[in-house]
Amino acid sequence: MNQRHPHNSSFQHQRQTFKRWRDDSEQNERSRKFSKSDRHVSESSTHQKAPNSQTLSTRKELYERDFPLYKQPVEVGFFSLDSQRRFFNDSRQMRYYAEPAKSPHFDLRDGYRDRFIKRDDSVKEKLDHILRWILANRQKLTRKADKSSSSILDVDFVTWRGHLTKLLTTPYETREGWLLAVTRFKGILYISEVETDAARRDRENRTGRHQEMMYWGYKFEQYTCTDKMDGVPDSSGEVNTNEAFCTVVQTRLSDHRLLFSGEVDCRDKDPHAPAPPACYVELKTSAEICTPKQRSNFHRFKLLKWWAQSFLPGVPRIVAGFRDDDGVVVSVETFHISKISRLIKAEDKCWRPTVCMNFCSDFLSFVKRVVTEDNPNVVYLFCWNPRCDVTYSVHRDSSHSFLPNWYLKEMG
Repeated sequence: MNQRHPHNSSFQHQRQTFKRWRDDSEQNERSRKFSKSDRHVSESSTHQKAPNSQTLSTRKELYERDFPLYKQPVEVGFFSLDSQRRFFNDSRQMRYYAEPAKSPHFDLRDGYRDRFIKRDDSVKEKLDHILRWILANRQKLTRKADKSSSSILDVDFVTWRGHLTKLLTTPYETREGWLLAVTRFKGILYISEVETDAARRDRENRTGRHQEMMYWGYKFEQYTCTDKMDGVPDSSGEVNTNEAFCTVVQTRLSDHRLLFSGEVDCRDKDPHAPAPPACYVELKTSAEICTPKQRSNFHRFKLLKWWAQSFLPGVPRIVAGFRDDDGVVVSVETFHISKISRLIKAEDKCWRPTVCMNFCSDFLSFVKRVVTEDNPNVVYLFCWNPRCDVTYSVHRDSSHSFLPNWYLKEMG
C-alpha cells in the first residue's frame, strides 16, 4: 500500500517536534531511570518486584520513554451515516470547511428548541459500522501469504478512534474510568467499549443546560461547514446528529498494526489541499478564556483530549470557537497539532505526548498477552478507574459478546 502522501513531511515534523520537546523536558532525567525491564515496577517499591502480569499500571512516570514508532496514518477508506444512521460505503456526508470571521458572533442556541434531531445515545452500535466497512472493502486489507500468522486481514486491532483516544489520555485522567471489551476472531483483536455504570448515570441525569451545551458543538459545525466545495454555510436548517462522515485509517504503533475509524467534521475546500487525512479539519467549541488560570486549565485538560483525538488519525488542525455563557461565539482560533507541545511546555506538571503514546502501546501489548483464545463468544473485559491499575476479567457466552452473526458468517 502506497504511504507516500504529500503530508508525509508535515507528519514527520509533528513527531520530531514531540521528540525534541521530550528531550528538553525537565523530567528527562527521571525517564532514564525506567528501563524496559522495570517499567511496570512501582516507584515506591523498596525492592524490585516482577511485574504483575494480571494488571497494567497507569503511573505516568513509567511511560516517560522515547516517543514510540507511530507510522504516518493512511486513509484506506471512508463511509457515511445518513439521517437515520444507515451505513453507506461512500462520502455523501462529507462537508467542506468555510473559514469564519475572527469574531463571528454565532448564536449557538439557535434551533435547539425547534430544529434539532438528536441521535439516541442509549443505542449502542458497538463496532457495527466499521465491520460493515470491512466487509465491503476486504480486498484492501487482505493479508499477503504469511504462514506465521493466523490473521486473515493485515491488521492486529480493529476499533474506533474514540477508544484509542481514551487510552492515550488515561495516564492523566482523574475522573472517568472505562470498560473495554476485547475479543479475538481469526487472529484479529477487536476492541469495543462497554458503558460504565457511572457513565450511564451521567447520561441519564444530564441537566437541560448540559444537553443544550452539547448541541452547541454541532451548531458551530453548521455555521462553518458547507455541503459543496463552492457552497456557503446555511444555519437555518436542522441539526441532525445521526449524520456522520467517517474516515478509516491504517497505521502502526510500535509493533501493533491498527485499523480504526473516526468521525471527521469537514475537509479543506482547497482543491490543491493534501490528500486525506491531512486535508481534514476538526471543529471544537469551548468557553472563552478570560484569565491566566483558565488558559492554564485549557492547556492542561481540554487540549490533551483535542490533541489525542486529532493526532491519532493524522488530522493536522483544530478550529475552535470560543463562546460566552450565553452560547455566542466571540472568537475563533486555529490550533496546529504539531505546535500544541509548545503551548503546553510552559505548564507545570502538564501532560506529555510521549507518555500518552507509550501507555497506549503498552496497553495493546498487554491485550495481546492476555487475549489468547480465538473465539468471538469469549470476551475479555478490561476495566480501569482513576488511580487504579488496569485489570481484566474473562466472560464466556455473555451479553458482552459484540461481533454480530452477520459479520462472523461472512468472515468465517
